[in-house]
This record gives sequence, C-alpha cells and structure tokens, in this order.
Amino acid sequence: MIYQPPLILSYNNPLSQMSNINASVIWLHGLGADGYDFEPIVAQLQLPNVRFILPHAPVMPVTINNGYTMPAWYNLYGLTAGSPEDEAGIQASQHYVNTLIQKEIDSGIPAHKIVIAGFSQGGAMALYTALRYPKPLAGILALSTYLPLKTRLANELNPANQTTPIFMAHGIYDEVISLATSQASRDLLQSRQISVTWQEYNMAHSVCNEEIADIRAFLQQVLVE
Repeated sequence: MIYQPPLILSYNNPLSQMSNINASVIWLHGLGADGYDFEPIVAQLQLPNVRFILPHAPVMPVTINNGYTMPAWYNLYGLTAGSPEDEAGIQASQHYVNTLIQKEIDSGIPAHKIVIAGFSQGGAMALYTALRYPKPLAGILALSTYLPLKTRLANELNPANQTTPIFMAHGIYDEVISLATSQASRDLLQSRQISVTWQEYNMAHSVCNEEIADIRAFLQQVLVE
C-alpha cells in the first residue's frame, strides 16, 4: 500500500512553532475522501496546543462500488450483517495507524494524550485499532460508523484500552450505515464493559454543528482537563 504523508494541523500553532503541542488527535476520513475532508473541523473545534494528524487512505478498488478505485482504508464488500470483511486490508491499515501513533509518541506526546478518531470507514478503523493498542490511549471518537470484525473483539481486545472512553455518534437518517448497525456495535462494546458515550443527531451520513460541539467537549475532557 502507498500512503501519502498526512496533513498535520494545529488550531493555534504554525507547523514551524509546534513546541507547545501537548496532545494529538489522529483523525481518519471516510470511504472515498481524503485527509482534507476534515481540515475545517480543526478551526471549528478551537482546541489549543493539540496537533491534528489527518492521514490519507491508500487508493484501491472497492467492491461495494463496483470495483471503482478510490481512497479506502480497506475493501468493502457490503454493509449488511452477513457481508464478508477485508481482514487483511483492515489489519494493514491498523499497522499504518499504529505507526502514526508511534510517531507521536516519539515526538514526545504520551499515548494517554492521543485520541484516535474517525468518520464512517475511518471510524471503523479507529475502533478496531485503538481497542487493540497495547498502551492506554486518551480516547476514541467513532462517528457514523460500526465495529468491524466484531466477533474477534473478545479475543483481541487489549486490556490497556478496555476503560478508554469512547464517543460514538450517529445520524438517525443515515442511509449509508444504518442507525441500527451502529447501535448494535455500541451494545457489543458495552457488553464487554467498555465505556461508550452515545449521541444521536437529526442528520444523515454527515457531521452537524451540534455534534461538533459535543466532540469538542469530549476532546477537552480527555485531553485538556
């Protein structure tokens, strides 16, 4: 897989003056998008001294879209309960996200000050990666998404992140990933005694201003306070 260098942003620090950074958010975009998709949210969140890493997924054929080539964290065959899942692709992206986490740690940001976030397919990768990561993370943001390879969670959940706070949110009019699908993922996580804060919004497969305010509050709670 070929990964382009991620977009790196901070609300109040130019790239040349990031010495005041004390926390990081790795934010994974959705299927067919790129890291620039969530660039505007950095300014909206107004979180000082937080570095945002917005990576770009590799380009690959996506089965659910008739084999059309697009940015994707893994191949997607379908979004129904019985759809096969691209385990190898998911694990390849997990490895890549782990390298991004390690790069932040190497720069001086401890794991417990790093949030893994994502929207849609990126949110699936955020859940999959963070729940298996061997060091405690600050939090997980999982927006308009679901838990991939869910039957593997019981055996692969790392105790280091069993108590890591998760913010999950979904639009009640989402026709891409159904509300019920995301709720089922939430219920499975909670059945493993994983802490999930859940919110629903009057929106489709997108992000709204009310949600951004809640995301900001969550990030302040786990990174700033």
